[in-house]
Amino acid sequence: MSGSASELAHRLGEHAEAVCREYLSNGHRAGNHWIVGDVRNTPGRSMHVRLNAVGCKAAGKWVDESSGEYGDLLDVIEQSCGLVDFREVADEARRFLAIPRPQPRIDGAQRQPGAARGSPDAARRLFAMSQPIAGTLAERYIAGRGIMLTARERALRFHPGCYYRDLVTGETQTLPALIAAVTNLDGRITGLQRTYLSSGLDPNGKIGKAQLADPRRSLGHLLGNAIWLGHQPGAAVPVMAAGEGFETMASLRTVMPALPVAAATSANHLAGLTFPPGCRRLYIAADADAAGRHGIERLSQRAGEAGILCLALRPQLGDFNDDLRHLGPAPLAAWLRDQLVPEDARLFLPSG
Repeated sequence: MSGSASELAHRLGEHAEAVCREYLSNGHRAGNHWIVGDVRNTPGRSMHVRLNAVGCKAAGKWVDESSGEYGDLLDVIEQSCGLVDFREVADEARRFLAIPRPQPRIDGAQRQPGAARGSPDAARRLFAMSQPIAGTLAERYIAGRGIMLTARERALRFHPGCYYRDLVTGETQTLPALIAAVTNLDGRITGLQRTYLSSGLDPNGKIGKAQLADPRRSLGHLLGNAIWLGHQPGAAVPVMAAGEGFETMASLRTVMPALPVAAATSANHLAGLTFPPGCRRLYIAADADAAGRHGIERLSQRAGEAGILCLALRPQLGDFNDDLRHLGPAPLAAWLRDQLVPEDARLFLPSG
């Protein structure tokens, strides 16, 4: 790194232990090193951060002996906070160092962000920085909602310390988050949805959403795209289901694991969903309330204009995740059977 980036890295290195205590709080000091699991602040002993310069070896440099990753303290801030562009990383470093934010330079020498905030590139970076959900809080959160998905579902990942900014106060914190990729029909990530999670158990002994005003946030290009489960990029999809929420659609896929489903993340995005090639029947998952009625009606109209038979699936309770959790998978499957075309019921629902 050069210019302002290298200067910030050097300044952070002068306070390496303080930086580690702030951003790698799950580690500890051992001699001239801070020991932690990895750059995302996972507990463990694989990553070593040099706390004081030794000869030509600068303070603040680190290496992860398990993964082979290495870097400086700017990388620590980026990864542990879940930041997705350099501007945010630099701002957080300056906040820690109490350095005023510099005025923009016109000579082009200042480092440019690697990905614009909220862009598809930013979404792809954050998804790449995350990890598979197996054995994580995200897996426990999903299982606690009765949702069972196979390891082949590639749309879901987990970030142990995802950056969260309160839009009212401006205060920031890092929280564990379920990361769901929003993709186009070719499988390219265009955005994502973050569900911020509590790090402790709720009164029912399960992992719930973080206690925030808005524990779910999206970024990137969402219109026309969706969180796809069970869809092979570019493949024809004769029959599918679509709805707003991830938990709703994942609940349907739990009882109909061969049915491709799409979660559009909002009513407006549901209305603009792009139909996959070869689609002949579209089931739309409706909630018991009328909040998403506009999206359903608009999507139904567009489907009819495209020659696609559109059918509504209605839950018994508030939504299909309520049905799955409170009634169970077998009663939910039985409830759905009468709402499906007989051919689809035979194909997608277990017999009996």
